[in-house]
Amino acid sequence: MKIHQLSVSYLAEQDRILVRINTSASEEMRVWLTRRLLLGLWPLLSKLLTKHLLKLEAAGTSLEAADDGLKKMLADFRKEEFLRQADFDTPYQESQATLPLGDEPLLVTDVDASPLPNGRLRLSFNERPPDTDKPRSFQMEMEPKLMQGLMHLLEQALERSQWREPFGAPVAVDDGTPTDDDQTVPRKPRYLN
Repeated sequence: MKIHQLSVSYLAEQDRILVRINTSASEEMRVWLTRRLLLGLWPLLSKLLTKHLLKLEAAGTSLEAADDGLKKMLADFRKEEFLRQADFDTPYQESQATLPLGDEPLLVTDVDASPLPNGRLRLSFNERPPDTDKPRSFQMEMEPKLMQGLMHLLEQALERSQWREPFGAPVAVDDGTPTDDDQTVPRKPRYLN
């Protein structure tokens, strides 16, 4: 499958992220990503992409012994370079594409990610609902540039979803315990479950 365009959008009414993959053969794959799935998938994809980007550096294998700060700096540099070259301005083509997975997007239950020797990353998206014997799935291979573009679009969707926002901090309750007479020592907050 040769990927032509990607679209990633957060749909609040579904509380899911819809990923649409348009191929050069006018096929469109649609997948739903849930918060639960992305909690585990995001760190894995970030780690795999960083390793892939470091392999692209001229130093290659000698970077394995480098400290984490240097690795992060080189990976961030390569990511920024890819993002500068990416085309995020061309609108996603809403053409009448063939839907090989059907009208309903694949509700992804798990993703298999594996780096390939040719520098690409293979992603297999699987929908394995408990109440059916017919799992649906598809796989695609992505070059590091395209993978970085997908990660960038996912990051934007995560910002819109507010899934990364921490849940409310514990609320301090004034229990009425008096403080020292000089009022310089504040009361200890009490936290409710």
